[in-house]
Amino acid sequence: MRCVIVTPESTVRDAEADFVAVTLFDGELGIAPNHTPLIGRLGYGELRVRLADALERYYVEGGLLEVVGNVVSVLTERAVPAAQIDEAVARQQLLAVQERRALTPEQLTLRDKVSAQSRAQLRVARRAKAQQP
Repeated sequence: MRCVIVTPESTVRDAEADFVAVTLFDGELGIAPNHTPLIGRLGYGELRVRLADALERYYVEGGLLEVVGNVVSVLTERAVPAAQIDEAVARQQLLAVQERRALTPEQLTLRDKVSAQSRAQLRVARRAKAQQP
């Protein structure tokens, strides 16, 4: 099957895959060849693409997933290869947002969003680091 990852700036990946696992807003989903068609809403987290013995990991930041006819299309605001995530920056961002006071519902929503994004980036970076030989 084919896995295509697209952001507003570029096509991050457009290549074959044996298996794709994505983080949806309500859990994780695994997709193998000949999967039933579906549309899903992405959460903040890891996207894994397996081809033979190779495993690629990405951090994705929301968006949509579409599976149709052995093509997995991921439309996301941001997709970063896991190896490019700077753990120190994500940790600092998480600490900064935790210290920020939220006085309005909008501020609380923004604080929760940034916190969820930072935590997801840290998880993806740590898993990628643990995978390295």
